[in-house]
This record gives sequence, C-alpha cells and structure tokens, in this order.
Amino acid sequence: MSRLAHLLLLGLAVVLTACSSSTSPRQQQLIDYRRMEIAAETPGDYYIARRFHIERTHIWGYLRKPGQPWHEAKLVMMSEKLMRQPDRYPELPQGDGPAFGSDHNREYRMWGHYSGRRVYDPNSNLSLPEFVLQRYEVKNTSPGWLFHPGERFNGKQLLRGEPGSTP
Repeated sequence: MSRLAHLLLLGLAVVLTACSSSTSPRQQQLIDYRRMEIAAETPGDYYIARRFHIERTHIWGYLRKPGQPWHEAKLVMMSEKLMRQPDRYPELPQGDGPAFGSDHNREYRMWGHYSGRRVYDPNSNLSLPEFVLQRYEVKNTSPGWLFHPGERFNGKQLLRGEPGSTP
C-alpha cells in the first residue's frame, strides 16, 4: 500500500475515533470522578464486583482488582463450591418475592480466586472464566454506570464485546 493510502487510513481512523468518543463536559467530569474513586481504593487480596444480569443467562457479572479500571474487568461465571453467590433467589419467583437477578448493578467486595477453568453458558454462547467465591460484602447498592456515563442497559445484551469469550 502506498504512503498516501496509509496516511488516508490513519486520518480516517483519527476522525472516527474523535467522532465515536465525543464526551460531554458533564460525562467527562463523571469519568474523572470515577477514576479518582478507583484510585483511592484500598489495595488488597480481594475483588470489586459488579452484578450484571441478563435474562435467561447464567453469567454473573464483572470482577476487577482494586485500583483497576472497569474496562479491564472480566465477565465471569460464579462457582458456588465454597459459598452461594449473592442473590441466590429462584429464577421463577413465587408470588411477589424477589427473583434471580434482582441485584443487577449492585457492587460487591469479593474474596476468592479464579479456578483456571472456563465455563460455557449456552444461552449467551459465552465461555467465561470461573470465579470461586469464598466471601462477599455489599459495597454499593446503586453505583450508577459501569463503563461509560451514557450507556443504556436493556436487560438483553452486554454493554461491550467480551474478548476471548466466544467458544
């Protein structure tokens, strides 16, 4: 490819990036505040977890180490070998009782480890790392947006493509 073609492609990439990452001043303020919150987290041998429930799937949500940004978090399947996961309600609720997934978007501190296995969820067609839960505590019941302030959750799809998650 000629040098001119390379320059045109590079210019196009810059324009597309600038257009796709248009962030309002208010959104940028929220992003900066989130970065400061994450930077202030106490380091340790635990994870920050965000429940992310999609109807008819068994994915659990996202895990990241303290101080790590959410865009580096891993979408996981939860193992209950040692402890039941939070929100262990029936998938089909009885009467007016709570249902599985009622803790969507809740944030937790979790202790445990990755098993090294990948677990396949046929309803989402994703193969995800398995996290073995040992202990958890609720950190925030309403933490707001996950990846970007303007995101919209519809209950039926992920907010981003998950690298390495398809079988």
